[in-house]
Amino acid sequence: MRTRLAIVWSRFNDEITDRMLEAAVKRSETQGAEIIRISRVPGAFDIPLFVAELLKRKDVDAVVTLGAIVTGETRHDEIIAAQLARALHEISLKEGKPVALGVSGPGMNWEQGMERATEYAVRAVDAAIAMHRELLDLRTG
Repeated sequence: MRTRLAIVWSRFNDEITDRMLEAAVKRSETQGAEIIRISRVPGAFDIPLFVAELLKRKDVDAVVTLGAIVTGETRHDEIIAAQLARALHEISLKEGKPVALGVSGPGMNWEQGMERATEYAVRAVDAAIAMHRELLDLRTG
């Protein structure tokens, strides 16, 4: 069965996240997934609300999240990353659908973010597809 994906990506640090989106779309195509919707949000902290809404849709099997949380002068990056991961995990469990964390950081500088953009996006797409297939097998097997 073809996995129907939604992608939610962050505008903040868009030089990195634009690369991530491009890589995620290409990977989805090569893996035979169908992208139902691509939604752009202001920042990584804003991703969970869109994910929650997308997972309520019957035509979305899984969501791929993309963002880059770059370290600044404070611990803000750690707070954002921890809250984001917690929220996405809770939403995934509540809705019973996979949410792939393709958000890089915290503790990452700009150069690292640029270097890791493609890798994080590809891994997130692969994880979303794999989880959807395994859940489908578990539920129908």
